Amino acid sequence: MSTSSVPRPPESAAPSGPLRRPGLPRITRRGIPEGALPALALFAAVRLAGVLAVILTNAVRGHPLLRTLAHSWDSRWYLHIAAQGYGHKIWITPQGDVQSDWAFFPLYPGLIRALTTILPFTPGQAALLIAWTAAGVAAYGVYVIGHHLYGRGVATALVALWAALPHSVELTIAYTESLFAALAIWSLYCVLKGRWLWAGVLAALAGLSRPSGFAIAGAVSLAAGYEALRQRGRVPVSLWAGAVLAPLGWLGYVLWVGSRIGDVLGGYFKVQSAWDSRFDFGAGSARFLKALLLHGGGVVYPVALAIVATGVLLFALLCLERPPLVLVVFAGILILLVVGGSGSFSSKPRFLLPAFPLLIPMARALARTWRLRPAHAVVVYGALTVVSLLFGAYVTAVARSPL
Repeated sequence: MSTSSVPRPPESAAPSGPLRRPGLPRITRRGIPEGALPALALFAAVRLAGVLAVILTNAVRGHPLLRTLAHSWDSRWYLHIAAQGYGHKIWITPQGDVQSDWAFFPLYPGLIRALTTILPFTPGQAALLIAWTAAGVAAYGVYVIGHHLYGRGVATALVALWAALPHSVELTIAYTESLFAALAIWSLYCVLKGRWLWAGVLAALAGLSRPSGFAIAGAVSLAAGYEALRQRGRVPVSLWAGAVLAPLGWLGYVLWVGSRIGDVLGGYFKVQSAWDSRFDFGAGSARFLKALLLHGGGVVYPVALAIVATGVLLFALLCLERPPLVLVVFAGILILLVVGGSGSFSSKPRFLLPAFPLLIPMARALARTWRLRPAHAVVVYGALTVVSLLFGAYVTAVARSPL
């Protein structure tokens, strides 16, 4: 219908009600879920407190204040790749294994290199800026998914719990966890909203950021296959495109490394094997548990075991909640990698950081507690936050265990 046929009031007519301010743009009125800004402010406050706790611990120990944030363990490898490229750094272990920089995926160092090229930042500053920005983007994605599925209360609790995990300090150091989480979480959201092409693109980028990138690739592809089966094949072409794109980032880097070292299919896995990183169906975890029971393990290793065990329990509770399939698959693959993979057990908790769906049962319980007994919810969350800050500062600035 032509707009000229719509009746208009006379120009001289006075408005029938009080004057209203012009409406907000649609992206402001409808694009940002209700309650997102307070939740993100809480996330930023907790993580900023975590950064300050690390800085204070470094000051007490007489260390450079920001060094452990930007130059801890794997951070040094990423910064070296950003500055020199691949194939220029190796480390020979006491056992004679040759560890090379090919084990580290390229997206994070590539972004560091790009940022230092266009802005007057050092590689360490660029690495932290990327990590902190990605952590905020990831937290917003957690809130959006929580709000989409369960509403404002659970979404806020979900973001709050994610900020206060014992190992959440690793969202704000020069590591890939925050970048991978941001890409994977928004890929999951695109699946939930049926935006398959974007889901595949983001999953492919996530696959270029971490070895565990195939977790989101697998989740997107399986969700696409399930949707096609459910709809008896009557699905848009974008679904198939997203399913095909999702694994290309991870697969492309794995094959590229293999071609560089002369073994296309197995080369990357040989590189990872030198880092004692392989899927051994839980044999390494069993050896670790036996050694821990026989000899003890200080603070970091028992806490790491408790975190992984809690993750397994939360996965069982998540399945009882019957959330969307893509969330279950994503969290399940990450749990499987942690429990069934070898490598230092002290690093395993950070591998679970992107698996925020594991927190859904706890978030729903915390939201109920807040409605019924808000004082109890504040005490519980306050205790979790204190533990997170203390443990994060300890593992980053004090402990010598691999992060």
